[in-house]
Amino acid sequence: MVQGKALLFIFVLGLGGTFQLGNHLTLISSPTMFIKEFINSSWTQRYGGAPGESTAGMIWSAVVASFGLGGLIGAISVQWVTNYLGRKRAMIWNNAINIVASSTMYTSRLANSFEMIMLSRFLFGFTSGLGGSVHVLYLGESSLKELRGMVTLTAAIFLATGKLTGQIMGLSELLGREEFWNILLCVPAFFSVIQMATLPFFPEAPRYLLIEKGDTEQCRKALQFLWGPGEYQKEIEEMLVEQEALRGQRNKTLWHLLKDRSVRWQLLTLVVLNEGIQFCGNPGISMFSFSIFQEAGIPVDKIRYVTLGVGISEMFTNLTCGLLIDRVGRRVMLWAGFGAMATIMVLITTMLLLKDYSFWIPYITVSLIFLFIICYGGGPASVSPPLSHEMFVQSYRSAAFVFNGFIKWANFSIFGFIFSFLLAGLKSFTFLFFSCVCLAASLYFFFILPETKGKTPLEISEDFRNIRVCSSTTNDICLETKL
Repeated sequence: MVQGKALLFIFVLGLGGTFQLGNHLTLISSPTMFIKEFINSSWTQRYGGAPGESTAGMIWSAVVASFGLGGLIGAISVQWVTNYLGRKRAMIWNNAINIVASSTMYTSRLANSFEMIMLSRFLFGFTSGLGGSVHVLYLGESSLKELRGMVTLTAAIFLATGKLTGQIMGLSELLGREEFWNILLCVPAFFSVIQMATLPFFPEAPRYLLIEKGDTEQCRKALQFLWGPGEYQKEIEEMLVEQEALRGQRNKTLWHLLKDRSVRWQLLTLVVLNEGIQFCGNPGISMFSFSIFQEAGIPVDKIRYVTLGVGISEMFTNLTCGLLIDRVGRRVMLWAGFGAMATIMVLITTMLLLKDYSFWIPYITVSLIFLFIICYGGGPASVSPPLSHEMFVQSYRSAAFVFNGFIKWANFSIFGFIFSFLLAGLKSFTFLFFSCVCLAASLYFFFILPETKGKTPLEISEDFRNIRVCSSTTNDICLETKL
């Protein structure tokens, strides 16, 4: 990791990748009331009267939904953009769009236009959806096989760091005040400028250079630049084997991917992983932390500091798991993480029901939420980036990231819409719903998922093809599952 420039590359790439997504997820929560007041005043000055409650609610809903819509479009654009521009140029142009979006957000207040806020949030969503996918793709195609899990896991670390940075910058002691709300929402542009100025000095992804461009020498130079001196013959030979296996095959489209029965288990695994992550409860804790901690009985003036602690816990857990993922393996971390989260959710529900019986129960509830975040960061959040990358060979990978991004952002939009209704209707029992989702995901990964640690994409694809859930009457060699 230190013989070449890999650490610097990981840092620079992360600033324009999932770090941006984490920033945008948490930055919007602090100035919500200020933006709503701006929408009301802008409408009043323009039309001579205050907007009705339904009109104001619809405009705010459009502001919130525009981010999810932009993220969805950005995620499904990843294949076309990366095939046309490559990995490096895709990241650079993505950051250029982010700077345009930040300029639009900053001038929206001067122009007295809430429409510009919607446009900028849409563009922020687009760059988050595209940049998050390209980030993981670029990392995976630049890492050595033995370090692939640790390297691609840094996408989760930068996501958690971005969330924490957004929470810190949103404090009233910093930029979380009415006069600074438009500046606060432009904070990610600063990190985009850093990546645009430095990323051109780094090479394109080695696997992309060899397998898709057929340039062995540039691939070797890229590996030497990132990982230090050496011929890297073993890595190059492994890429050549994959290139030979895919000879004559063009990059698959999403339609071809969905029709191909040979990758059905990989697609099902992506669905289970994304549904488990989105509906495990962590996104709800991130997006609606104020309501959840208020329901738990935490004093209002202490909630923002408790929320900061949640962000710190997730970030440090991701960092710790970077040292374990290539030793413990993906499968164990997934089923154990989801299983522990299911148990904790049941305990949280019990504590919420008993919160009025003693003054110390709310503090136990907060401790359980912290423990839940640790299990989340040490399981699904850490394993998702490497697993989604290494399950597919090169010709399928871009289309798989389109599929993965579509599921992720569609779930994000659905969850953001229904969670407030769930919390209002089910209250404490909302966490039992999350527990059931975690349990189902844990069972799937325990019984079905093959281990991918230390294997090439070709070997992993073969393992998935050999899965037999029930006994088979054929003589084919099959991969035994726990089921």
